[in-house]
Amino acid sequence: MFGKIKKVFFTGVFGVLYISFIAQFVYVLIRLDTCQERVIGLALLSIEWLVLIAARYLSKKAGSNAPMHGNGFRRR
Repeated sequence: MFGKIKKVFFTGVFGVLYISFIAQFVYVLIRLDTCQERVIGLALLSIEWLVLIAARYLSKKAGSNAPMHGNGFRRR
């Protein structure tokens, strides 16, 4: 039960973060005036994107290390 809630929660959180990233990308391209501001904005977004990918990877890795009872393993 908790695993299902955790999966839905993290999927929702990462979905919101992806939508936020796209909105920030559009904002950088449209609202910033000079080329230098755009490059700096896109550089900051790329760092944010790397952190988001790392968080997603670590959350999946942490979920895969959980003990699996009832999936072919017998208790002795």
